[in-house]
Amino acid sequence: MSMRESIFESMRDDIVHTLRWPIRVVEDVQETIAGGTAAANLYSQGIFASPDQWNLSAYRWLWTESNFFFESYPGPNAGLGEYWRQFTNSYLANSLRLSIPTVLFSMALIIPGAYTLSRNDFKGRKGLLYGYVMLTQVGGGLGIAALVALYVVFNAAGITNSHLALAMFYSAGAVPFNTWLLKTFMDNIPESYTEAAIMDGASRGRIVWEIILPLTKPGLAVVLIFTFLAGWNEFIVAQVMLGADGYPLSVGLYALTDEFATPWAQFAAYALVYATPVALIYFFSQRYVESGLSFGGMEG
Repeated sequence: MSMRESIFESMRDDIVHTLRWPIRVVEDVQETIAGGTAAANLYSQGIFASPDQWNLSAYRWLWTESNFFFESYPGPNAGLGEYWRQFTNSYLANSLRLSIPTVLFSMALIIPGAYTLSRNDFKGRKGLLYGYVMLTQVGGGLGIAALVALYVVFNAAGITNSHLALAMFYSAGAVPFNTWLLKTFMDNIPESYTEAAIMDGASRGRIVWEIILPLTKPGLAVVLIFTFLAGWNEFIVAQVMLGADGYPLSVGLYALTDEFATPWAQFAAYALVYATPVALIYFFSQRYVESGLSFGGMEG
């Protein structure tokens, strides 16, 4: 290509680029209008960047009309017995029926399991550890992948509407990862502490209770939160396995959504109060949790 042709080609490209500039401007304007239309649609549905009126009506609804705290609000003149009866049938009570047993079942297996894997060298230990690693990659997701089979098993056993059975299932999903996590903390406790306690005549149970557990407080705090969340946050399995009278808060939050309209103020109030217990647990155990996560990240 001669220099002359090269110059003409360069000029042609510049002209084409200049002529296409207004087209790009029009396209950008169209995208902006489309984005504005989407924002206008959200605005018309009641989704605002800030409320048009500041009040606590959504929280009053949460207390008196929703099933969050009470199945049916007893009223200001009702006795404590009626308040308790209505509370026991609420979404909050159902979530506690799932979360508390999940924590208890999980910790009852995690602590001795982590101690055994950390302090004892037995035949098959390495294979068991590899199995734990594999299960940590599955966890509760196994329940979603095999949801139909899980429902058949629960239905055949007659426990499809049992909070206790579902809590045991949540515990099974929480145990592998949290056992491995707690083991990393116990691995870094010097063996000399245990040996000295044995020489003083301490039993294994006393060693775990008075030496191992106090030294693994950061790990216990992290494991406690993770196991609590396993029962508090889970949605899909709970929706399938439980009846309407046994739904937890996670399913209740989903029930607020609608194909045509969603009460966003009530939805936001519900979600905020729903997240509050987890935030409080983290706040009061923050010192242990932060050191536990950083320690586990370095040693795991």
